[in-house]
Amino acid sequence: MSGSVADRLLIEPEVAAALAGGRPVVALESTLISHGLAYPDNLRVASDSEAAVRASGAVPATVAVHDGRLVIGLDRASLEALATAERGSVMKAARPSLGAAIARGGWAATTVSATMIAAHAAGIRVFATGGIGGVHRAHAGAGPSMDISSDLDELARTPMAVVCAGPKAILDVPNTLEVLETLGVPVVAIGQADLPGFYARSAGILAPHTAPDEAAAAALVATHFDLGLGSGILLCVPVPADVALTEAEARAAVDQANADAEADGIHGPELTPWLLARIAVITEGRSVRSNTALIVNNARVAGRLAVALVAGAAERR
Repeated sequence: MSGSVADRLLIEPEVAAALAGGRPVVALESTLISHGLAYPDNLRVASDSEAAVRASGAVPATVAVHDGRLVIGLDRASLEALATAERGSVMKAARPSLGAAIARGGWAATTVSATMIAAHAAGIRVFATGGIGGVHRAHAGAGPSMDISSDLDELARTPMAVVCAGPKAILDVPNTLEVLETLGVPVVAIGQADLPGFYARSAGILAPHTAPDEAAAAALVATHFDLGLGSGILLCVPVPADVALTEAEARAAVDQANADAEADGIHGPELTPWLLARIAVITEGRSVRSNTALIVNNARVAGRLAVALVAGAAERR
């Protein structure tokens, strides 16, 4: 098979019907299923995220690559296939590796950037994930880090409303915000002035923009899209309070994990999963509970946002 991204889309019938009817749809990534969480937690969180989107009044569309096609909307059997696949057998697809994932055949899980590419091609405007990638912390004694996630560049080039819990706590968050500003990507905290801190409700930094609720956020998103600026918009939601770490706890765990990674010479693609696993040990599993809860919560908020966008568009007609 040859062709563009649009030519390679395989859109599940319920999702296709929702898009054709102008109903709200939320894209969900699949990397958390095959690379983030262990079975059966991965399947439970993926299913709970889809259920949260539905409870908000929108249609979920989990995205993955399968046999050369970009699949928009996975059925239960496909979710289980990804969740139970042998570790290492499912490729992780981002913009730089999307072509290789499609050419390889079989299953590949989509990261933030690949999910945005596929969802945008399908006509979906809202995407929910856990946390975005960004600028990694510099090694001790080194200059600024050049280890920068493709998520940031994708946000600059693909007009999508991305709902997350902020940049992942393991990153250099201030520099990640600087890069997003340079790339022209608005960063909005919903319901508070502080930027959410992924595991914690605050990163200790004021968000560049705020919106009191999903309705106000939807109005901001609609204006951004209407201007035709070409970039996405990042909407940051704090982790639910009952599973949140304090800002001090999160910072201490991340600092310790980064120091341990430096001492053990961990870097490159292995760094992020290693840090997340180490933080889970340091926090005695509390970080994992925070992570799973925020993923589902973000899906719920994204569903409400998608509903508000559709309602707002209908009012303007």
